[in-house]
Amino acid sequence: MNAVSKTVLACTATAAFLFAGASAGAAEFNQFTVQPVGTKAAFTADKITGNYSEVATFNGDGTFNVSLYWDAGQFVTNGGNIGLAARTTGLGTDYGLYAVYTASGTVNTVNGATTFTFVPGTGNLSLYLDLGAVTAVGATPSNGSSAFTFTGNETDVLLASGDPISGLGTLDPNLSTCGSNGINCGSVGSTTTFELTEVGKTFFVAPNPFYSLSFQSSHLNNFSPTGTQLINGSLDVVFNQSTDVPEPASLALLGLGLLGLGFARRRKS
Repeated sequence: MNAVSKTVLACTATAAFLFAGASAGAAEFNQFTVQPVGTKAAFTADKITGNYSEVATFNGDGTFNVSLYWDAGQFVTNGGNIGLAARTTGLGTDYGLYAVYTASGTVNTVNGATTFTFVPGTGNLSLYLDLGAVTAVGATPSNGSSAFTFTGNETDVLLASGDPISGLGTLDPNLSTCGSNGINCGSVGSTTTFELTEVGKTFFVAPNPFYSLSFQSSHLNNFSPTGTQLINGSLDVVFNQSTDVPEPASLALLGLGLLGLGFARRRKS
């Protein structure tokens, strides 16, 4: 299993919603160095890309709960433009990276467009190292308040943990990017604290001390924000220091990305 982010993790209708930026500090792709397991040499990257699946439950009182699983697919360098092959990083062959993310928040729908706002301190992020890349999802949770379960994860190691700080997502089926297939119908951005374990410090080796925040950005495929929904899409993760991160409102606007900007232009017109 390749795996880390509505999350990190997560602001999708989490993590989803985990966890790219509106202000200069959060938009920068900060470099970090990884010492992978196995025989691969250390390498430098500035982003991790991957895919996520999340279960979101929309409650009748205008709130939501989300449980997200993120599977890291590739390390990226050169300002987020060049993907590093598995023969360089070992990701997906020697090991996998995945994350689970939970959060809660509020939902508001106006003129067919839905905004999801995450509430700080309502969930958590956990990033795992999957030795041998053998871990697989065992069961998808029945609602957004429950956790994903896994098989083959007996030797998995916790690399880092964190708590949601802020997040914002927008779903708008009327966006031109949505299309008849319901792809790219919105976006989400979130930020969490990020604290490495002792093992995590031997994997993410630089900078030292490591970045204190994880920032996640993702796109949303179309879904109905009612009841319990299974949501999926792509999700990227970058890292920042707390001193580099803007106010929560700016972070949320940043996470909307081009799709969110398209929504804003449509509403303005």
